[in-house]
Amino acid sequence: MKKAIVIGGGLHGLSTALHLQRTPGWQVTVLERRHVGRHSSGVNAGGVRRLGRDLREIALSVVSAEMWAGIEKLVGDDCGFRATGQVKVAESAADMAKNEARVAAVRALGWNHEEVVDQAEVRRLLPAVAPHVVGALVTRDDGSADPMRTVMAFRRAAEQAGVRIIEGVAVTGLRATAAGTITVETDQGGHEAERVANCAGAWATRVARMVGEEIPCGVKASMMIVTERLPPFCDPTVGATSRSLSFKQVANGTVVIGGGHQGLNDVEGETSTVLFGSLSHAARISCELFPIMKHARMVRSWAGIEARTADEVPIIGESRAMPGLFHSFGFSGHGFQLSPAAGAAVAELLARGATNLPIAAFHQDRFTLAA
Repeated sequence: MKKAIVIGGGLHGLSTALHLQRTPGWQVTVLERRHVGRHSSGVNAGGVRRLGRDLREIALSVVSAEMWAGIEKLVGDDCGFRATGQVKVAESAADMAKNEARVAAVRALGWNHEEVVDQAEVRRLLPAVAPHVVGALVTRDDGSADPMRTVMAFRRAAEQAGVRIIEGVAVTGLRATAAGTITVETDQGGHEAERVANCAGAWATRVARMVGEEIPCGVKASMMIVTERLPPFCDPTVGATSRSLSFKQVANGTVVIGGGHQGLNDVEGETSTVLFGSLSHAARISCELFPIMKHARMVRSWAGIEARTADEVPIIGESRAMPGLFHSFGFSGHGFQLSPAAGAAVAELLARGATNLPIAAFHQDRFTLAA
């Protein structure tokens, strides 16, 4: 039985562990410094979207969309997934032109999940939208899910498959052995394995540095708002073509608002702080697009720490400094939807050193070559 260590108990680490544990001949251990889903995995907006992705991500996102459609079969829970669509509203003729160009670029690659709709159709999809909205970019079977419910579902499925999850343990070093294995050193002793996955999120660059590998990747602290319960008025998840917004009304009537507005992050302290001046931009955009929101009360807000690469596309691939170590991080605020397929891809890399899943564009070599 071969052994693998996954560093990081976020959604990508859990997905990787689950897929590899279900591969015959492997025993997987997840090492998590705090508790699973502690940071961005459990507190993000829960968007399950192909809409508007970087062109390099679309192929993997399409694979992941198929997995989300059968998520209950994969993890034994529907994760609160609702395929109610994703809509990116256009507020001007320039926005509509931008959306048309986007659809042309996507279709040139062979994908047809995005479409431009006119004012009448966007009003049918979003009856409460402001009158000035002139159209939208739409993917009709995208949607959203419950982030923490998804994390817990992947955890349960992983443990039921035989994954060992150890929380409260900090990785302090990585060392190659004479036998060709890797020793993962922690503050509570060592673990030896044939393969190691670095899924440590905002702290993944520190893991890479343990083997002398410098990968350019920063951090972000995206902020979110939850409002009081309102009467049902919006089914799809909504964004905007030219403004930063993530907007959805969940089943209980509350509205979750984000869009990448940044708070302060403290990587050393593993904390983040909401900046209400910046967060007010998200609230203002919401009110301008949905007048019903003007008198809604904010119930709570938060920010989560996550890794952000320079080009906001993830890093997935084998370390150049230590054979047998594989990186999967830097999802830059949009890794939730990708997690089932990304985990499957990394599991295949761990098991056999290669995958047919479309991840070639994500290797860290792209930064070296650009330099």
